[in-house]
Amino acid sequence: MGIAPWSAARAAELIEQHRSQAGACLPILHALQEEFGHVPAEAVPLVAEALNLSRAEVHGVVSFYHDFRKMAPGRHVLKLCRAEACQAVGADALAAKVEARFAVEFGGTSADGRLTLEPVMCLGNCACGPAAMLDERILGRVDLAKIEFHLARRLAEERNR
Repeated sequence: MGIAPWSAARAAELIEQHRSQAGACLPILHALQEEFGHVPAEAVPLVAEALNLSRAEVHGVVSFYHDFRKMAPGRHVLKLCRAEACQAVGADALAAKVEARFAVEFGGTSADGRLTLEPVMCLGNCACGPAAMLDERILGRVDLAKIEFHLARRLAEERNR
């Protein structure tokens, strides 16, 4: 996950690239989040002005959709499925263990900045629940040990770069 530091000039470029699309607000916000890891508050007035929307309208879109982050994530993002199929096979207990092990709550980032924990309603891996996604990799039949293993592997890959 290569996250760039905030740049109003880069944000303006991204906005311009997507501005002519139908329903441009969502593609612009996704592009901003992909670039900066979140939708910076500084970007909201730029998007509003470019699309002739109020700041409140743009902020409303950012806050309505759970996939948009208002703060930069940790170095790695763990999404835990919260849907019924995963709940039936222990997702709630797993979530409690992950929160305790990494001292992080849903929507938060660990104090060391290495892990952001996010809920997701379905990863489409229902037959292999509980399901999780670490960064962009879907994991099935996860438990705390499997999450720790994959996170350690990702951290080792970072050190070896």
